[in-house]
Amino acid sequence: MSKIPSGAASAPGGEAAIARPPTQSAFVALLTRLHFYVGLFVGPFILVAAVTGTLFVLTPQIESRIYADALYTDATGPAHSLTEQIAAASTVIGPDDTLFSVRPAPRPGMTSRILFSEPRLQATAEQRAIFVDPVTLAIKGDMNVYGTSSTLPFRTTLDFLHRNLMLGDLGRNYSELAASWLWFAALGGIILWWQASRRERLARRPATGTRARLRRWHSVIGLWIAIGLFFLSATGLTWSRWAGGNIDVAREKLGWVTPPLSTRLTPQAMGGMPAMAGAANEAHDDHGGHAGHGGHTMPNTPVSTDYATRFDAIERSARQAGIDATDIEIRPPRKPDQAWTVRETDRAWPTQVDAIAIDGRDLSVVGRSDFATFPLIAKLIRWGIDTHMGILFGWVNQVLMALFGIALSAMVVLGYAMWWRRRPAPGAPVLTVTQAWTRLGHGARGGIAALAVAVGWALPALGVSLLVFLLVDIARWRLARRGARRAVSPVRA
Repeated sequence: MSKIPSGAASAPGGEAAIARPPTQSAFVALLTRLHFYVGLFVGPFILVAAVTGTLFVLTPQIESRIYADALYTDATGPAHSLTEQIAAASTVIGPDDTLFSVRPAPRPGMTSRILFSEPRLQATAEQRAIFVDPVTLAIKGDMNVYGTSSTLPFRTTLDFLHRNLMLGDLGRNYSELAASWLWFAALGGIILWWQASRRERLARRPATGTRARLRRWHSVIGLWIAIGLFFLSATGLTWSRWAGGNIDVAREKLGWVTPPLSTRLTPQAMGGMPAMAGAANEAHDDHGGHAGHGGHTMPNTPVSTDYATRFDAIERSARQAGIDATDIEIRPPRKPDQAWTVRETDRAWPTQVDAIAIDGRDLSVVGRSDFATFPLIAKLIRWGIDTHMGILFGWVNQVLMALFGIALSAMVVLGYAMWWRRRPAPGAPVLTVTQAWTRLGHGARGGIAALAVAVGWALPALGVSLLVFLLVDIARWRLARRGARRAVSPVRA
């Protein structure tokens, strides 16, 4: 009769279960405690990110209703030139405002956006948008918009709420913490579900009771949306503060970056070219996702008539050069040695984000960046982030992301319900990560430690929080050991 290896577990009913090796048992215990810590301490951040993200992806239609007066017009007939639209918008701006860019009306029945930079907005990625009826030249709206997406105020508020709780750079740590741990929680949950299912199969007796039902629902939902959780984590990290910076460095070294658009003019092309007032030529860096993270300093020079008349010619040249999206943005040069840029801004499917640089003097194309030439990884990142934001596939994308957000929220709530029903009673034995760690072999410890250091370096929010978890766990472990020694020590007379 063969011996049962050390560390074997006995199945209910008297049958000896197939034993797990001690290292595997310790690893499962370690993973269980880490999964618990993530759920208990990071769960609230994940829940907030899930709720605010769900609200964000459901807002385009709501926003269209809120700002319908500014976005749409009932006027019919031929549209006035961009020059005339800019002149109309200039009548309501201040003397220190400078022209940033123009977004022509994408289709009949919609307004054009004439964007201006204001001194009070220079520290942000906001511009003042004047909404002009291209048919009547009536001013339909006047509000601040945000970032490369020219996001309207309602959605901007939800964007900030989702990304940083409206607390600036400090608040961005919350969303990065949630994204950094989400993939780990999903992976750990899958492993723990597999182990629990294996135990039930060996015992031939499924767990019963309220907590077992809660765990089953938690596991089933998690398995259904597991791929989505990995996706949300990866795409969320691309525009995070610390991990996002590491991702940018890795992309640059691997050649996975979006090809830059060259806007610098040669000395020959610059000959005789007048200095133009205007907005910064380069787009805000938003990692392809939510609106940009910073603004540019703009020269405080009013819009000149000669300067404004160039927009119509630039638009015609861009159309002739292959810029065929209905949604475009025209940005004038910031300096005399820079070209104008025209960018497609339609990030739905099929993606139209081509960009060209045009010499304002002779209207020649001096640079271009076509989405078709992007590296595959750059395209996947672009599509992934737009899917995360619910804009790539229209309302289908919105519904899908909303369902993911609701399911993730339900998982967090179920996890807390499970913990509450099995919370330890005062004085009960304490199960800690440190205990599981001491049961691991030296090789396993070294491998896990090396992996933790590597992941913690790549994802700093995860690394710092993991260190905090371990310090708390070690303190709990020491207190538990001290209490156990007191319990077994003889009482002196």
